[in-house]
Amino acid sequence: MWPYHPALLETPVPRYTSFPTAAEFGPQVDDEVYLEALAAAAGNISLYVHIPFCERICWYCGCNTAAANRAQRVSSYLEALTREIALVSALLPATARVRRVAFGGGSPNALKPVEFVRLFDAISLHFPVNDPVVSIELDPRSLSGEWGVVVAGIGATSASLGVQTFSPSLQETIGRLQPRAMIERSVEILRGAGVTSLNFDLMYGLPGQSMADLADSLDQAAQLGASRIALFGYAHLPHLIARQKRIDASRLPGPAERFAMATLGHDRLVAAGYTPVGFDHFALPGDPLAQAAVAGRLHRNFQGFTDDDAPVLIGLGASAIGSFPGLLAQNEKNAGRYRMLLSQDRLPFTLGKVRSADDQRRGAIIEGLLCHGHADVSPALRAEARRGLAPYAGAGLCWFEDGRLAIGADALPYARSIAACFDPYRQQSLRRFSSAI
Repeated sequence: MWPYHPALLETPVPRYTSFPTAAEFGPQVDDEVYLEALAAAAGNISLYVHIPFCERICWYCGCNTAAANRAQRVSSYLEALTREIALVSALLPATARVRRVAFGGGSPNALKPVEFVRLFDAISLHFPVNDPVVSIELDPRSLSGEWGVVVAGIGATSASLGVQTFSPSLQETIGRLQPRAMIERSVEILRGAGVTSLNFDLMYGLPGQSMADLADSLDQAAQLGASRIALFGYAHLPHLIARQKRIDASRLPGPAERFAMATLGHDRLVAAGYTPVGFDHFALPGDPLAQAAVAGRLHRNFQGFTDDDAPVLIGLGASAIGSFPGLLAQNEKNAGRYRMLLSQDRLPFTLGKVRSADDQRRGAIIEGLLCHGHADVSPALRAEARRGLAPYAGAGLCWFEDGRLAIGADALPYARSIAACFDPYRQQSLRRFSSAI
């Protein structure tokens, strides 16, 4: 049972899918810096391709997405994305090799299958693709048998389904109706298409959600054979995400209930045979993510916890973020402006953050704490963080030993808060982050 210290969870903290976080991105990075980062991207690299469309928009969703209800808008976007693919690929060194390609959104299957195949062909034509691991996020509500042929054709072995909850009443509350039979059919299609690692996204902290609701969803996900389960706490930020204003905030579980839900999720999935991965992912022992966690090869990027060890992740598409050792770069978020930039043969990167040597040291500490539960800390940073860490150390949640900071096995809910003690930007940021649990 995790110890509950509500005062240590009061302050919202970033999810740290990058460091510095996107809250620190600004327009001060010029094109020359981005071009230099691309030119230095030798060796293994990964691609993330963003599709900002869904057939139906869910009320809880914080993703950069819009309804795919106008064929011209979608086709214009794909034309611009294909142009970005050509521009970026031409700037890579000859020694670059694409080893992973991830499609996210939105929902890539908001596209027509033929549109998606053309997009994949453009990537294969322009980039130095070398037997890549291909993954794709999918919406079960629009996953037809034809998409099974597509998934098999591109050689995708990893897929993620947005399930969130199996409760019909909760589905109605968050604007995402999808009966169990629809999920079962999606699993059948994807397993038949050769997907060996299948993730279910589930959520706790939903309005009106009970412990029994969560337990039932966890059990059903396990019964359906999910290889991985990402269990996220719902982040209610209607001041940032307008569509969340449709959700009844008065019915949201309080902090103690959210903590109990997170505890239930961890204990129930471990009892079902899943390996905990970081603070909110779980994977069956044979899955590559679980193997990476056990072997100490776990990493964290904009897709969450991952076994991807490539030092460079190139983001393609509106709002996509690229990660380089010395730079974080984000494309224009607005799809219309994104298309306009590419119509002028301009790279659509508009925001970013140069990662100083100090940023990289701190980022390594934060990633180590979140992925492995420990990190080596220099004496200077140890002295700087000691005051912030004191309440957590006093509660027995973390400690220093021979220059290494370790987080206790029962302190997972506090991992982000502990890691935030090494984030000098957090105190100055005006952005409100998600709940610590």
